[in-house]
Amino acid sequence: MKITLLGTGDAPGTPEIGCSCAACTDAKTGTKSNRTRFSVLVQTEQGNVLIDTSPDMRVQLLRADIGHIDGVIWTHGHYDHYGGFPEFYRIQREVHVYGFKDTVDYISEMVHFLDPVKHYAEFYEPFSLIGLEFSLFEVKHFPEKHPAGVMISDGKHKVVISGDTEREIPEKSLEYIQNPDLFIVDAIVPAHMNVAKHMNAKEALEVAEIIHAKQTVLTHLGHFYGPHDEEAKTLPLGYDGLFFKYD
Repeated sequence: MKITLLGTGDAPGTPEIGCSCAACTDAKTGTKSNRTRFSVLVQTEQGNVLIDTSPDMRVQLLRADIGHIDGVIWTHGHYDHYGGFPEFYRIQREVHVYGFKDTVDYISEMVHFLDPVKHYAEFYEPFSLIGLEFSLFEVKHFPEKHPAGVMISDGKHKVVISGDTEREIPEKSLEYIQNPDLFIVDAIVPAHMNVAKHMNAKEALEVAEIIHAKQTVLTHLGHFYGPHDEEAKTLPLGYDGLFFKYD
């Protein structure tokens, strides 16, 4: 099982249009501060699965040299998590999509001309793809009705992706995702800031401690952080292209 962070940015990405802050200025030079919108690639010898379809999906798949996607899992219906799906037009005729019913139906309507093959999932009910077990768990991301995180298991290792969420993750979910080998977690702003609908770095690391994550990487990062190489000295920041392998 290979997990690749295709995109580690928030909705505007970094650099943000029209911004000359330290992070955006650094990002324009091609450093790890340059962040495309959020997406995770999950791979086995049996295929490729995308967690969310970033508006930057085309460039992300080209960078990763991926020519076919065996499944897409949508965590929620915000544009920065599904906006790249139309890039499948004239590239891949049949795309299987998975997620909570209202999420899948809403996004499928937005991209109706592609007619995605819909598969509905429920919280805490595993389903199989590419030889792995996937399951959704409930998080809190107002005003979405059923925002989801994703848990992935190969039978020996467990990876948890928080999805977009506030700190108030339901207790049932916190119990469900205990002891992951890797926790990929929303931390849109640094610890000294707070923002609605997301966690800051301090809150994200608190959740990592609560679930006893063996390794944690922060993602969905805004330009509110300083340049990547400076911040990464003290925080486990993800960056586009970072990958993890489990045998």
